[in-house]
Amino acid sequence: MNTSSAYNTQTNNPPQQKLWIKSPKAVFTANSMDAGGGVVIHDNKIVECVPSGQVPTKEYEQVVDCRDYVLTPGLINTHHHFYQTLTRCLPEAINKPLFPWLRTLYQVWQHLDEDMLYSATQLASLELMLSGTSTVCDHHYVFPQGLTNAIDVQIDALRSMGCRAMLTRGSMSLGESKGGLPPDSVVQRQEQITEDSVRLIKQYHRREEGAFINIALAPCSPFSVTKELMIETAAIASEMDVLLHTHLAETEDENSFCEKEYGMRPLAYLQECNWLEARTWLAHGIHFTTEEIALLGQNNVGIAHCPSSNMLLASGICPTIELEKAGCNIGMAVDGSASNDCSNLIQEVRQSMLQQRLKYGAEIITAEKVLSWATSGSAAVLHRKDIGELAPGKQADIAFFDLNALRFSGAGDPIAALITCGAHQTSKLMIAGNMVVEDAQHVNTINSELMARHAELAKNIRLKMR
Repeated sequence: MNTSSAYNTQTNNPPQQKLWIKSPKAVFTANSMDAGGGVVIHDNKIVECVPSGQVPTKEYEQVVDCRDYVLTPGLINTHHHFYQTLTRCLPEAINKPLFPWLRTLYQVWQHLDEDMLYSATQLASLELMLSGTSTVCDHHYVFPQGLTNAIDVQIDALRSMGCRAMLTRGSMSLGESKGGLPPDSVVQRQEQITEDSVRLIKQYHRREEGAFINIALAPCSPFSVTKELMIETAAIASEMDVLLHTHLAETEDENSFCEKEYGMRPLAYLQECNWLEARTWLAHGIHFTTEEIALLGQNNVGIAHCPSSNMLLASGICPTIELEKAGCNIGMAVDGSASNDCSNLIQEVRQSMLQQRLKYGAEIITAEKVLSWATSGSAAVLHRKDIGELAPGKQADIAFFDLNALRFSGAGDPIAALITCGAHQTSKLMIAGNMVVEDAQHVNTINSELMARHAELAKNIRLKMR
């Protein structure tokens, strides 16, 4: 089935259809509903979950036979840096902890231009979509001269891909000359940052159900922006009712930096900047004390859990269960492609299961648990009530995984097999009732052409480093 011709990603007009997605091999709804008989879709929404062994009560005109597929809600990514796909496995940055890694890579990233960012955004979003992701998220904070319109460039790129997106307007205002980590060539003045933030929210942020573009405000980290910018950003977010995002408590080095520069730990600094509230979500969230976890939970702060990145940079293990019990929502994230080197969210779910079992054991960290973080958990982190589950009234965002591969042969539980045996791509992906991936290929994008252009631009930016 291919309904892409009936769908316009700019106006978000759904295809006119009534489909029964019939009798999947298994279905993970991210809630307690029985959808063993499939789901019925009218236009862009789910209107019925059909119980096992039953037929729909709602009208349908077409049937999609799903006997070979495991269905899940479209996965939702909560943190990424698309531009970093241009610097995967950079030899000069390999085998370094966070701060030296950043100092090395900033020397490359300062040469980022519009063509590079457009290509990186397309490639990263395609990589995510092919892993079953219907909602992508990016944290872009590098704005060298000539790339002041970076978020506009990304939106243009994403409209060609047909996925939902949370784009966070990142920022850095504290360069090396003022004691920060990034070179002065990629930082901006506070006035530039705040004016552009307001413009982007007014121009692009959508608040209606089924929205395809959301904007959030996201100073990069406590060691790359001024306190004044942190405070003003929180004020803008409150006034314009958008979310806040930043990196926090990723490494012990960060804690030491904040204690040295500000005389307090990162979370106390965040609280002093008026960021400790429900509209905030944090990337990584590893090095918190028991008291800090309680404070985060009391304020319903969300956490973007990035297991592969945390392992690759040897940063630590996120205390997900303690955070969740305290009142935080946990979402899944691949993080940037220079610290994960892979934008595959279904693989990230498996990484989380393996990593978190080391901390909490097999009985607590199940396939269903980590899959819920990548679906309903991520939706809660991004304050989206219309996605992340298969249920009547939700958007028709569905990933179709085919278990017909050697790695799944002999599996008894299809949901467990999806994670434990290691699914790495979706066969089909539906977003708002529109099939944007068929037979593990994007319906409108030729992978080889996109890759060739991206590889050439990656080569160019590496050469500029030398």
